[in-house]
Amino acid sequence: MHLEIVTPEASLVSGEVSSVTVPGVNGEYQMLDNHAATVSLLVAGTVKFEGNPTIADGQEGKFTKTPDGKWSLVIASGTVEMNNNKVIVLAD
Repeated sequence: MHLEIVTPEASLVSGEVSSVTVPGVNGEYQMLDNHAATVSLLVAGTVKFEGNPTIADGQEGKFTKTPDGKWSLVIASGTVEMNNNKVIVLAD
């Protein structure tokens, strides 16, 4: 599936991933390939994803990567939309 993470300042990530986990208002949840369409508010927490998307130049320092290849980004709040196998995270 395709992931985009965008903040008011910049587009941070764009590319193919195998999973995305977000901090929803009712708890953390994961979206996998072909997940049902959804729109949700996000709370302070961590967006996690697996894959090798392109991280925008100069934005690498905002992310951490574990030895097993999982990426994470701390956010204050935001929204997420999953539709047609594309995840868009608008993060603060």
